Amino acid sequence: MLHTLYARLSLALIGLFLVTGLLYTLITSAMTESYLQEITQHFNRDLASRIVADRQLVIDGEMDDKALKKTFSVYMDINPSIEIYLLDEEGKILAFSADPGKVKRKRVDLQPIQAFMDGEGFPLLGDDPRSHERRKAFSVTPVPAGDMPAGYLYVVLRGEEYDNAEQAVQESYALRYSASAVAVSLGFGLLTGLLLFHWLTRRVQRLSQVMSSFQQSNFTEHEQFAKAYTGPGGDEVDRLGEAFDEMANRIIDQWGQLKEQDRLRRELVAQVSHDLRTPLAALHGYLETVNMKAEDLDETRRDEYLAIALNQSERLKRMVEDLFELASLDARETQPVCEPMPLAELVQDVIQKFQLRAQQAGVTLAWQIPESPPFVNADYALTERVLDNLIGNALDHVEQGGTITLVITRQDQAAVVSVTDSGTGISEDDLHHIFEPFYKNRKAGKEGGHAGLGLAIAQRMVELQGGEISAANGEGGGACFSFTLPLTGS
Repeated sequence: MLHTLYARLSLALIGLFLVTGLLYTLITSAMTESYLQEITQHFNRDLASRIVADRQLVIDGEMDDKALKKTFSVYMDINPSIEIYLLDEEGKILAFSADPGKVKRKRVDLQPIQAFMDGEGFPLLGDDPRSHERRKAFSVTPVPAGDMPAGYLYVVLRGEEYDNAEQAVQESYALRYSASAVAVSLGFGLLTGLLLFHWLTRRVQRLSQVMSSFQQSNFTEHEQFAKAYTGPGGDEVDRLGEAFDEMANRIIDQWGQLKEQDRLRRELVAQVSHDLRTPLAALHGYLETVNMKAEDLDETRRDEYLAIALNQSERLKRMVEDLFELASLDARETQPVCEPMPLAELVQDVIQKFQLRAQQAGVTLAWQIPESPPFVNADYALTERVLDNLIGNALDHVEQGGTITLVITRQDQAAVVSVTDSGTGISEDDLHHIFEPFYKNRKAGKEGGHAGLGLAIAQRMVELQGGEISAANGEGGGACFSFTLPLTGS
């Protein structure tokens, strides 16, 4: 229970209220006592001088003992809260009206008395003759009056009887009611604080539940915190929830990508094993035949078998080279050296390279270049390889009498190169997978021996240069491959 934020905050609040209540009680009690002492002293500041003047305690410069005893009796009967003492000029207690066992002190400190007569601010607390520790408000006057007093009439304004009455009243209904009122106020404040903490921490609890649910789902399912919570937001908890939502979604996406990459890796290994097995089996078979039947084969048949074996070895070599190149591109080991170059000149050079093969296949190579050919920021060798793959792929899928057209256009801050053929086109299902390694569901074309890596390699090369490549069906029914390269200065 104490492991939750709400429980800890509640415990801290309860402790804070208890300490606050205790401090409030102590401070209020001390301040009230000081206030009452000051009020009492202000109200009775001239009490001692009035007693001396009223009772004629001094006759011919001498203290009248009978008048003094009568004064003690009368005034303490009228006002039991006061205590009257006669002090000499050094503060020694000379006379009082009380049981001698109750008076604990023999003398009273004169410093507060002198401060009182000098008119210093109240409350001024003097020694209580009935206690060694207590100090109380008092009234004092010199006896007899004059510059050289023979003593002082010292009146304690809140004496022992007052203390006894005060202690009895503290247990009365009024004080109990006051204490109950304070307790109710503190309880109400505590309850309000607990409800406030619950309101403030409910989103934290919700976020904790969302995190736990995400963990229990093995990081594959996430309930959005921002959607689950509909209250007012915009504070740190909301920003934390949004950050967690973003992180969880990214983890799920990356987890899905890892699974997809693992699936593709398994398919790649299986496809590589299958595609390598065919030329290897053919190569091994023909070489084994030549070796076992060397005496029975005539020269023409032996040369034919060796030519087939050589063709299979060349096919195997191309597949291995393509695999290494694709792996190098995926690992980012091949880094492009991009520099400004005339794209039109490169396109024309590649077309000239394929003219002879196109003529032999009965295919027409055409191109459309704008009057102001664009300059692109690209790697010459990688771009040439992309064009080689796209034109070679088109030649493999166009029948005799067909046409392959290369078009250069501008689009925003990029140059677009399109290679369109008049072949059979690409099915809708194949369009979504055409750039995957070893994907060969499109008709194999006129020539075999391709591992299905050319388009995947072309895609990696274009992306390394900051471009994009796409496949679609042309308006005339053939396939159209387009890729972009950034213009110089873009």
